[in-house]
Amino acid sequence: MIPIIYDCLPNSRRIKVYIPFSLTEERALFKKINSSFWHPTQKLWSVVNTSENLELVKFILNNNYVSKPLILPKKITVNKLNEVSVSALLALEKTLIIKRFSAATVRMYKNKFSLFLSKFMERDLRQISKEEIEGFVYELVVKSKISESYQNQLINAVKAYYEHVLGMPREYYDIKRPKRALSIPNVLSEKEVLKIIESPKNIKHKAILWTIYSAGLRISELVNLRIVDIHSDEGFIFVKDSKGKKDRKTILSPHLVVLLRTYYKAHRPSYWLFEGQTGGKYSVGSVRSIFRKAVDVTNSNPWSTVHTLRHSFATHCIEHKVNLRHIQTMLGHNSPKTTEIYTRTIEINNKKITSPLDYLLNNNTLQT
Repeated sequence: MIPIIYDCLPNSRRIKVYIPFSLTEERALFKKINSSFWHPTQKLWSVVNTSENLELVKFILNNNYVSKPLILPKKITVNKLNEVSVSALLALEKTLIIKRFSAATVRMYKNKFSLFLSKFMERDLRQISKEEIEGFVYELVVKSKISESYQNQLINAVKAYYEHVLGMPREYYDIKRPKRALSIPNVLSEKEVLKIIESPKNIKHKAILWTIYSAGLRISELVNLRIVDIHSDEGFIFVKDSKGKKDRKTILSPHLVVLLRTYYKAHRPSYWLFEGQTGGKYSVGSVRSIFRKAVDVTNSNPWSTVHTLRHSFATHCIEHKVNLRHIQTMLGHNSPKTTEIYTRTIEINNKKITSPLDYLLNNNTLQT
């Protein structure tokens, strides 16, 4: 693929640039620009918007690039809600809290349901049809270019109100959803993982990356680990209240045990396994910063995130013949189908798999 320099919008503060992963030298030069920044959600680099920086970027790319407009989703406006709509929003919040939804899910549902209420606040919510809701979603997809995840979150919020608050039958609001993309998770090779997790000189930072990869943890699960969750004698890590309010056990590496003991002697955490400088849980943002620094220092795949370590854990387990059922349990997946997606991430090459052509040629003498 060829690099892309996106046209700056009026009053834009930064120049957005796409640099293919294969262009390692160009990316290394770009990263040396003082204002360079990586946007993981957009998978783009950027620098401060100046004429000097634009010429420098063009020089780094050796004028081998294309220009494209940067198309951003149209901003969605939410009108001020009336008293009836505010009451409906509070009823949803109360129900979700009683049902013990996570704080993040409650915030997300309230945000998306506010958008729905903004559209229909002059209507009796019980009288709104399934077809009208789908028309509302269709309008957002077409005009505001909402993402598939945004669309699903919006539908979940609306269904939560009608099903949990109003007690409407589920099948009545079976709203059409976007076709699920069969995308392959981003995965690092074992060599890349080793470089990344060995990169930090700070023992706490190293222990954090080791723990995430070795146990296949989500970033939220890592920061919520308590000291008592490390069961070194039995050889497992207890993960409490993970996604979906589920407890589970995952593998505890003997090598990680040794590192954690050294880390514990140096930092003496009191309750949480990884604590901030002033006590309390280590922040998610700090974990991301540790990982991003390790990726930059080792010149690893810039598309990777902390969650890529979890994807890599699952893929490497499959490559080492770990039973899929065990992997499903360690990852905390409800369905084996969710775990099976990692069979599609296995590295394919002639060192691991023999082509039928090779069997054919090795076992038979062909006449020419």
